[in-house]
Amino acid sequence: MRVIVVGAGGTGGYFGAKLAKSGADVTFLARGEHLRAIEDKGIRIRSAVEGEWSVKVRVVDSLAGHPPADLVLFCVKGFDTETVAESIRPIVAPSTGVLSIQNGVESEEKISAILGPGHAMGGVVYVFSNIESPGVIAHHQLGRIVFGEMNGGESPRAVAFARACKLAGIPCEVTGEIRKVLWEKYICITPIAGTTSLTRLPVKYIRELAETHELWRLQVEELLALAIAAGSGLDATMRERARAFLESLAPTNYSSLYQDLAAGKRLELETFHGHAVTLGKRYGIATPTLFAIYAALKPYALGKPR
Repeated sequence: MRVIVVGAGGTGGYFGAKLAKSGADVTFLARGEHLRAIEDKGIRIRSAVEGEWSVKVRVVDSLAGHPPADLVLFCVKGFDTETVAESIRPIVAPSTGVLSIQNGVESEEKISAILGPGHAMGGVVYVFSNIESPGVIAHHQLGRIVFGEMNGGESPRAVAFARACKLAGIPCEVTGEIRKVLWEKYICITPIAGTTSLTRLPVKYIRELAETHELWRLQVEELLALAIAAGSGLDATMRERARAFLESLAPTNYSSLYQDLAAGKRLELETFHGHAVTLGKRYGIATPTLFAIYAALKPYALGKPR
């Protein structure tokens, strides 16, 4: 199948490179120094799990004039969703799937609003990776994809992409309950994102300091209440899954939210805590801990304050 990776950062760059290495028909959309480095030398993966390797790939800065994709791997930051969804219209045919593997639980609705119904697919990735330098992706831990159609049905494009992932050595699962899975990841990563960003410390300190762990736990409780109100299908057993996820991480891991904060970049704050606070108002559920973290990080939302 013809796959276009939109957003060749830590997530898109890593998974797209593995697909390309296996021989899949993959095109990357990138820009700036990252684009030029990939054009020159391909994508280099520096993995703590797999070692170091590189692959030459097809990379472009515009999709105008390109043939339609069978599947778009949509890997941009949450704040770019609408703009980028509009830009990929030229390669979206009636049967094209747009697989969002973004953070949060609202991107699929935004994509559908722009491209029309039937294109957006939901996806969750479990991976810790980032751009180390132009053309170089650092992979620290994990590397799994769970995805599915938003209506819960099985489709030829989902089956075909699962086959491509397996050929590339990417652990994957096609699920009929992708909305539930999206909420599960949202509850797992948002408290870690908020706590590592607020403390400027890795997950080791969430686990070892009682007060910092309590800050994490309170976020989990508030998010679970929102998930239940939203009809996600989750229940109280989610508390243990969130705890197990926290325990599974390497002690030196940070969140992508912290990495952007430390680099002075724009934050996905609205995707994480901002959206949760909005849902709290909608459902009449108090979210004091989520709001406190949102308010503390808000001055950095557009980058380092001047």
